[in-house]
Amino acid sequence: MKPTAKLFFIKFLKWRYQHISNKQFINIVSAIIGLLAGLGAVTLKNLTHLIQEMLEGEFIKEIHHAFYFIFPTIGLLLVLLTIKYVVKKKVGHGIPSTLYAISKQKGIMPRHQMWASLLTAPLTVGFGGSVGLEGPTVATGAALGSNFSRLFHLNQTTRTLLIGAAAAGAMSSIFKAPIAAIVFAVEIFSLELTMASMIPLLLASITAVLTSYFFFGDDVLLHFQLQDKFQLNDVLFFILLGVSSATTSIYFSKVYFKISDFFKKFKNPYKRLLIGSSLIGIIVFFIPPLFGEGYETINSILRGNVIDVATNNIFKSEIDNIWIIITLLVGLVTFKVIAMSITFGAGGIGGVFAPTLFTGSISGYVFAMVINYSHFFNHQLSSTNFAMVGMAGLMAGVLQAPLTAIFLIAEITGGYELFIPLMIVSSISYLITKKYIPHNIYASELAKKGQLITHDKDKNVLMMLSVDKVIETNFISVTPEMNLGEMIHKAVVKSSRNNFPVVNKNNEFLGVILLDDIRSIMFDEKLYETVKISSLMHSAPDIINYEKDSMESIMNKFKTSGAWNLPVIKDGKYYGFISKSRLLTAYRRKLIEATT
Repeated sequence: MKPTAKLFFIKFLKWRYQHISNKQFINIVSAIIGLLAGLGAVTLKNLTHLIQEMLEGEFIKEIHHAFYFIFPTIGLLLVLLTIKYVVKKKVGHGIPSTLYAISKQKGIMPRHQMWASLLTAPLTVGFGGSVGLEGPTVATGAALGSNFSRLFHLNQTTRTLLIGAAAAGAMSSIFKAPIAAIVFAVEIFSLELTMASMIPLLLASITAVLTSYFFFGDDVLLHFQLQDKFQLNDVLFFILLGVSSATTSIYFSKVYFKISDFFKKFKNPYKRLLIGSSLIGIIVFFIPPLFGEGYETINSILRGNVIDVATNNIFKSEIDNIWIIITLLVGLVTFKVIAMSITFGAGGIGGVFAPTLFTGSISGYVFAMVINYSHFFNHQLSSTNFAMVGMAGLMAGVLQAPLTAIFLIAEITGGYELFIPLMIVSSISYLITKKYIPHNIYASELAKKGQLITHDKDKNVLMMLSVDKVIETNFISVTPEMNLGEMIHKAVVKSSRNNFPVVNKNNEFLGVILLDDIRSIMFDEKLYETVKISSLMHSAPDIINYEKDSMESIMNKFKTSGAWNLPVIKDGKYYGFISKSRLLTAYRRKLIEATT
């Protein structure tokens, strides 16, 4: 910032503190962030569509289908080169990187995240990566919210709220569903729903959706008109759809995790790209509907044009048998999940929201078709209604956000005619999936490391604590070969601590000696030469692993061991001690900080 601009900004901050209350300022900033998030969503969408239109141009129109094989490779290579030579920093995956920033970085997101996804996500999706734009859009908005709050020196609690407001703005702009966007921010980012948080979320959501209307008019992402009302005798089938959605959600999550783990084995990014892009190219070459986000396919399903979707493959054959059509649609669901997972594994930047809606719409439609054409059931279901509710079922299962699923689909349908079936399917899908997949795709990695923010305030405060802030290293080590006299003169008289870690020559932790262990003999000089440390040392009540133990597990170790001090091992070496009193003091301070 230039000196003149910096001086002006300082004057503005002083004026703000004098004339605008903190509450009013947060509301104003929320509206601005909603606008910025909306602009980010518009930019991402337009860049992606620009790339897609270029690829659909007259120059390659005649041989376009053959290019389906190489487009993903070109796109992913451009993403890799952009990250390496333009961004020059790691570009996190949308919502997971935002959750990590909230839980472990005090709501501070790197500045490059404000624009990195604007470059990489359109290249991934525009060139055929089978992922969505919602995750990158949310991450872009969240980074804007984080850095905006840093600019005005707002505290951690406010930063987190503004990140949530930006996320709500991004979702509101994409789907033109402002209420669902607020629910999404609360549900995914575990925000507390109070009046203090509701108003900023509402303001951000409103300004974002108005931005979307300004640029896109009445055009919506999903085109659906409710034609068939909810019937009470359909309840049993909606219950079965809930079970079916849970099964598909479990398949979705497990395949994603398996393929992600497979690609993690390849350290060379070019090798990952080559393997992944080749596989994606093969899949979209044979199954073109899997190219890109897939909203065109979703809208075809919602309009009932299922035959066009099923027959859109390399063979272009006419199909009369309804069961073959159903089989082809099941294949679309199966391979969409695989194509999406490979896109991420190969280095693509995108989100899972669009693939979730894709699989949900088709699986819901297929469920209705099976019932309608089966001789076992003498019942006719509304296929389009079940497609719409199926999307909610997959959102509730895969994203583990049942309230977002209910309100999003309710807003998209233009009313609440499907509210009861949405509640039935979403709750059943969520409960069953949660039993087998404890955490959603966004939060799985963070949950494994104990870094996931939740609605449990105590766990959140523990998780926000930094281990480094509570480790003490001013302990004097002793070795097993030392005698009592050496320990007295080299350690005890020079230390203000009561604990003495015992280590070997490689600084590996062997045990501990407390001052109480030698108090009765420490003044008996006749024992100085004869008594060895190896005969006095004993095991620690428990050991803290720096790399693996979360703050919650550390607190549990103190609780179960009853110890006041526990040693910390880092990289297999002794590192220091954590005391219960210091840990509890840090916890109390963080609790005050997080609730003010």
